[in-house]
Amino acid sequence: MFDRRGFLQIMMATAALCAPGSVGRAAAAQKISQKDLLRFEPLGRITLLHFSDIHGQLMPVYFREPSINIGVGAVRGLPPHVTGRKLLDLYGIPAGSPEAYMLTSEDFVALSRNYGRIGGLDRMATLIKAIRAERPGKTILLDGGDTWQGSYTSLKTRGADMVKAMNALGVEAMTAHWEFTYGAERVMELIDQLEFPFLAGNVRDTSWDEPVFEAVKIFERAGLRIAVIGQAYPYTPIANPRYLIPDWSFGIREDQIRERVNAVRAAGVDLVVLLSHNGFDVDRKLASRVKGIDVIFTAHTHDALPQATTVGNTLLVASGSHGKFLSRLDLDVRGRRVAAYRYKLIPVFADVIDPDPAMAALIKEVRAPYEAEVNRVLGRTESLLYRRGNFNGTFDDLICQALLEERDAQIALSPGFRWGATLLPGQDIRVEDVFNQTAITYPNAYRSDFTGAFLKEILESVADNLFHPDPYYQQGGDMVRVGNLSYTIHVSNKIGSRISDMTLIDTGEKIDAGKTYVVSGWASVNEGTQGPPVHDVVSRYIERHKSVRIPENRQVKVIGA
Repeated sequence: MFDRRGFLQIMMATAALCAPGSVGRAAAAQKISQKDLLRFEPLGRITLLHFSDIHGQLMPVYFREPSINIGVGAVRGLPPHVTGRKLLDLYGIPAGSPEAYMLTSEDFVALSRNYGRIGGLDRMATLIKAIRAERPGKTILLDGGDTWQGSYTSLKTRGADMVKAMNALGVEAMTAHWEFTYGAERVMELIDQLEFPFLAGNVRDTSWDEPVFEAVKIFERAGLRIAVIGQAYPYTPIANPRYLIPDWSFGIREDQIRERVNAVRAAGVDLVVLLSHNGFDVDRKLASRVKGIDVIFTAHTHDALPQATTVGNTLLVASGSHGKFLSRLDLDVRGRRVAAYRYKLIPVFADVIDPDPAMAALIKEVRAPYEAEVNRVLGRTESLLYRRGNFNGTFDDLICQALLEERDAQIALSPGFRWGATLLPGQDIRVEDVFNQTAITYPNAYRSDFTGAFLKEILESVADNLFHPDPYYQQGGDMVRVGNLSYTIHVSNKIGSRISDMTLIDTGEKIDAGKTYVVSGWASVNEGTQGPPVHDVVSRYIERHKSVRIPENRQVKVIGA
């Protein structure tokens, strides 16, 4: 069961406003009400609320969904690997509607001027409090992870700002991924400050071969016992620096999940929920192999889907990123099984929702020491700056241009991170906007000599992480971004044969496997990497140019998608 009534009412109310650019944001906001967003017909005795991948965003932002999200193997062409117009057609969503704006990149600039920014934890708090008031004693609020990292204030406070905000929001359990990049000692310090459990049952101490964190939390709501099992990102020591967490091992640990599900079932729980940061396709495969899980709240891949996906008897829910959505899942549980469900992916329209005063005050307090610096203007963008996409994002292209010029390099590499807010044409680029793309604990912009063979090896390895046909071998992220380098990728080929036609753009020279090239990049997972922080490199570049214009990237040719 999927209740689209609320969004349909919004679309009907805004039918006259749907022509791109036809009205201003204020006019659109007057037609969408907070009441519309919250409208929902309750079902059963339990309401599960979920968000994920907020990435340190306390304030409202713009966030463009990807125009390309390629699926391979058995999931080719299945959600979430459907974007743009095809996604609208699949779910019957009118072009130009609020739902189209929130879920696709279609007409993004025009619709963003109509419907405004998204997210903001003070707006999220308003929605959560309203639902809790409607369903007293029947709700559980879950945080899917990637919460403590991704902004200026989260980096400067080393995650403390987000811990305070999550405590105030009333989160009742969380799992993690980027949280671990603050290092093991800091993670433990922040967990001590949490007012709710940190669930990561797949993390083990390598010295003692024992769990590091809690794995399961049993909740009692309205006469039901609900088991929430936490699953941290399984490839953290590969995707992020191992030296930050040297004594912890991760992994999917499918057998361990199965054992935990069986144990809580044997203990008589009514509902089993997996709070996961595996990524959508990994969780889809997991759901097909581990029986007894009623709901998987998935995260990591930042997918936002307006319907729950059914895998056998398991519901798979994807809640998007950056505070853009709040998932509400009502369940009618009978005889220790889900008899019926009703789901809504609630869009957090910042211009529509009244900010919660208490959360707004906390955010103001947290940001006060940094307010002048985060709002310092570096320059201006004349084009849309975004990150999400399998092969390129214009903000990453800007970062690559900065690395090429500021580090005097022939080739630039920028990691395919999925987090990072969007800037519209004509917006100022502030210090905060740069940190929204670069706020990590290992930011050094290196300058090194790479052979052509090593460059190809890098591209091949990242491509296999993204396009391996078995989801359990997909380690997350999008394709590494490249500056002054073009190439062809054969998506369906095997590792070692996907990348070809590597060419320097400025000279037209083909990359020679035996030749050495000067390469600049950032976010190296190697300990001791030297170089200035990438946020300083990018800030200097913008300040020097004052105005930037980044055309759509055409340097990657994709075959077999």
